[in-house]
Amino acid sequence: MSFRVVNPEDGFTSDVITDPHRFVGRADLIQESVDALNSSLGLIAIYGKRGVGKSSLTRQIQALANGNYNLVHKAGLNHILHKKLRKYYTVYYACDSMIDDAHDLISRLCNDTNEEDGLLRLVPDNGKQLTEFSRSTESSGGLDLKVASWGAKGQEASKYTSAVPGDIVQTFRNFTSAVVESNNRCFSKRDSVLILLDEFDVIKNKQGLGSLIKSLSSDKVKFGICGIGQDLSSLIADHASVGRLIEQGSIFVKPMSENETTEIFRVAEEFFGGQVKFDGDVVKQIAVLSEGYPYFAQLIGKSCVSNANIKGTNYIDQAVLDLV
Repeated sequence: MSFRVVNPEDGFTSDVITDPHRFVGRADLIQESVDALNSSLGLIAIYGKRGVGKSSLTRQIQALANGNYNLVHKAGLNHILHKKLRKYYTVYYACDSMIDDAHDLISRLCNDTNEEDGLLRLVPDNGKQLTEFSRSTESSGGLDLKVASWGAKGQEASKYTSAVPGDIVQTFRNFTSAVVESNNRCFSKRDSVLILLDEFDVIKNKQGLGSLIKSLSSDKVKFGICGIGQDLSSLIADHASVGRLIEQGSIFVKPMSENETTEIFRVAEEFFGGQVKFDGDVVKQIAVLSEGYPYFAQLIGKSCVSNANIKGTNYIDQAVLDLV
């Protein structure tokens, strides 16, 4: 096979993994995630050390919640899929250190306009009209749902919820209570809305957040929080108030096993289209060096490919690893 310069990012990434085909191992966590999602009530809490893959797991939970079970099939866990699986409208928000407290967090959620993950994309709020739908038989002769527009002139449109000036918590309640009802009128039926809060640990003052989450949770609103911590008390200050909510949703992410880490490199070779090959002993060394932290394994793998490009080879052997 002749040498070809390859982009290290094709096989490795330092970013959060959203593609289920890039996600490896973690069969136990996948099963715990499916169980947590299929509990009608309860808080999902994902926690562990920095760099163990918590955010990537949170993104996979979002995919599962949306009804994408590729990860389950890939892991050979089809038997855990029940006949009736709960399906969600999902919101994903990465917290930052500028969020002071519970009030700030809810305010951010109610004002997030992200087109893929934001709450507002699901809510016909504050003058935004529910998308109108019409029946059409234009193409196949069957009945298809066709999107018209937000409150287009001449069409009947209805407001389903509104912002409440000066009361962000009630505004949040109004928004979330409208999501399932209004969207189920137009799309395939879903059971609830799932609010996923990543990097939850960076919020400065978490006092009262547990009790607020408890009060906002219902059979139509479920929360998932993700952050650095060795136990729940380090993630949620008033964790006692959500103790019962979290019975089926506590997911502790540990470092990967060496076998799981080596799988990262097998998957990377597939994404390189077979152009890049890692020596087996090199992969074993990297698995030991990374100590079960997928972020570090990905970083070493990417650096190996960069150095191999400079050397003019697509075979990652001991000499390339020594350079890294």
